[in-house]
Amino acid sequence: MPQPRSDVLQGTLDLLVLRTLETIGPMHGWGLSRRIQKVSGNALQLGQGTIYPALLRLEQQGWIAAEWGVSDQNRKARFYSITKAGRKRLKEETENWERMMAIINRVLEGA
Repeated sequence: MPQPRSDVLQGTLDLLVLRTLETIGPMHGWGLSRRIQKVSGNALQLGQGTIYPALLRLEQQGWIAAEWGVSDQNRKARFYSITKAGRKRLKEETENWERMMAIINRVLEGA
């Protein structure tokens, strides 16, 4: 039986990308999407139309930086890394996520 598809909210995707870059270090977009997929137990599958706009947005915000390099398959690729501002944003987003989860849990338990 196939697993249900899980959609990722934009802010949540930012949090996942920043956390992955902080944990693993610089990665290219395809590697990032595969890492998030693997860690989620294949529950989250990020296509090119999801991951690359998110990376562009994060770069424009100054939360990640990109530079060209060579992938494991010997192909030219952009490698992304978290910036100092990105680490600060990750801390804020993590606190916001934890606060929101606590609120949602209170509502679910009280329903």
